[in-house]
Amino acid sequence: MKTYILYNPMAGRGTSETEGKRLAALYEGEVRFFNITEIEDYSALLSPLGEEDNVVICGGDGTLNRFANAVKSVDFRCNVLYYAVGTGNDFLKDLGKEVGEAPFRINDYIKILPYVELKGKKYLFLNGIGFGLDGYCCAMGDKSKAKAPEKHVNYTAIAVKGLLLHYKPTNATVVVDGETYNFKKVWVASAMKGRYYGGGLKTAPDQDRLAEDGEVSVVIIHGTNRLMTLPILSKMSSGAHVKCTKAVTILKGKDVTVTYDSPSPLQVDGETELDVLSYHVVAGAPGAEAAAEEAVASV
Repeated sequence: MKTYILYNPMAGRGTSETEGKRLAALYEGEVRFFNITEIEDYSALLSPLGEEDNVVICGGDGTLNRFANAVKSVDFRCNVLYYAVGTGNDFLKDLGKEVGEAPFRINDYIKILPYVELKGKKYLFLNGIGFGLDGYCCAMGDKSKAKAPEKHVNYTAIAVKGLLLHYKPTNATVVVDGETYNFKKVWVASAMKGRYYGGGLKTAPDQDRLAEDGEVSVVIIHGTNRLMTLPILSKMSSGAHVKCTKAVTILKGKDVTVTYDSPSPLQVDGETELDVLSYHVVAGAPGAEAAAEEAVASV
């Protein structure tokens, strides 16, 4: 039996490699370690492995996202396991697990994922997309990390300051499975594969990441002023914001396009993209992409 442990040196505030090497004692046979940021050919690495072999991903949500995108066209038979050492761990939380638990198999969770298309490129995602204030928070957090990598980023403080002072809501057009919806003063327009993003925000409480139809939840917070929005956002950690039905709209579908009337930051599983006007999501269900392309061709 072979076990390959893939660690991300940037995950868990630099603890991923150390944590990964501690896992070696759990496995018999050959154990090898790989820096995931240095792997150039995943097909050459994984294709020779058999059903009895393991690949352990040691990192956080960003590491999982990186792996899922890297192997989307790779045919592999091995078990893919996950050991969380990240700081956000929304994927772990969605599965009801805790940091420090033994590595567990995630093949079913990365087999069929939705993709987002923005600025002409496609990316698979595991948790969700944040467009608007949540994207702004990630962008500001990236700036803080660049200035002081050793310091913890206080995203709550960034969100409150952005909400009350700096971030400006915009109008949005949301198209879900061909139905068009228009919203004014949009603060958040997220597309969710799981229930959580943003380090524990229960953004889409009813979302099922293993649903057979592959639908995503589109969560829009809209129509409120700054002071009215603050208590709504404060309820997101528990999922209670969905009870604010006048300001929170949740739509479900397999093909989603969100367009703002002015550029805004966007985050995909915590990775930031600046100055985005629109994103397009196709749910990760068998045949979903082909169906979407057929629908576009018929227009």
